Amino acid sequence: MRKVFTIVSLLVVLVLALSACGPAAPVAPECKWELGLVTDVGEIDDKSFNEAAWNGVKGAAEELGLGEECIAYIETQDAKDYIPNMTSFVEEGAKIIVTSGFAAGEATNEMAKNNPDVYFVGSDQWYAEPQDNLAGLVFNEDHSGFMAGCLAGLMTESNIVGGVYGTDLVPPVVYFREGYENGAKHCNPDVETLGAYHPGGLASGFTDPEWGHETAASMIDQGADVIFGAGGKTGNGGLEEAAERGVWAIGVDVDQYYTLPEFVRPVLLSSAMKMITSGFVEIIKSVDAGTFEGGQIFGPADLAPYHDTDDKIPLGIKAKVDEVILGIQNGSLSTGVEK
Repeated sequence: MRKVFTIVSLLVVLVLALSACGPAAPVAPECKWELGLVTDVGEIDDKSFNEAAWNGVKGAAEELGLGEECIAYIETQDAKDYIPNMTSFVEEGAKIIVTSGFAAGEATNEMAKNNPDVYFVGSDQWYAEPQDNLAGLVFNEDHSGFMAGCLAGLMTESNIVGGVYGTDLVPPVVYFREGYENGAKHCNPDVETLGAYHPGGLASGFTDPEWGHETAASMIDQGADVIFGAGGKTGNGGLEEAAERGVWAIGVDVDQYYTLPEFVRPVLLSSAMKMITSGFVEIIKSVDAGTFEGGQIFGPADLAPYHDTDDKIPLGIKAKVDEVILGIQNGSLSTGVEK
């Protein structure tokens, strides 16, 4: 009995000692792929291309089984910070660096050249010099712009439609506008198109919702009853003004039904979409699969669902828009936009 008691006593002492030490420290999971996103000038929650890129990074991480500790982003405050921000990720050991927006293209190209062991992926970026570790996710913005323009041209009652845009220094913004205006005229030869680019260049072209509000208000005062917003927070300001004034709105880049304030939903006809999030997911996954290819990769363009405005759009208009979408996607219909 004494021997049994002694063993039990020792076990109790051991348990008490371990308890006093507290729980074992968790072991930090090893990151197979560390992902970093460098935004274009603007915030991560721009409800547009920066946010879509971040959602792509998060989506890829989830599909690859990576935790939140394996991904991070840096919000660029000034164009001169693109390279320092990417360098920060390189020094921290990131294996894939994603950059968002046309303006970061030159810096992304330079960083890829100087860091051949790191994969770089940029959106809306064209590279004159192909590299094995560099992929540019690009889109035919004029395609979804044309689709949106057709919808606007058919839905207008005043025969005047407007567009609020970011800077024209970014070609995708220009393609959106030209596609939108050509699409409106294709489906409604009598339509008048109003449009304005933000005058602030890359520094503020996408981050000025107040200018977007004021510009949309001016167009509405001139009779526009549909407003297209293509320019990050600047364009979003125009869409919010459309909602406040009770005219139709059309979003851009992503399905903005899910990103704009809820009060915009009752007037949001659709969004001219670039499939940024899913495009980034597939490219990042290709690194893990060993199938990554450098160069330009075209993502698909489409219109978002009509959502709350579905029952406000006549069946005949829907049929015409579907016809245009099919023609654009199969190549039988040209947008008339020169690049």
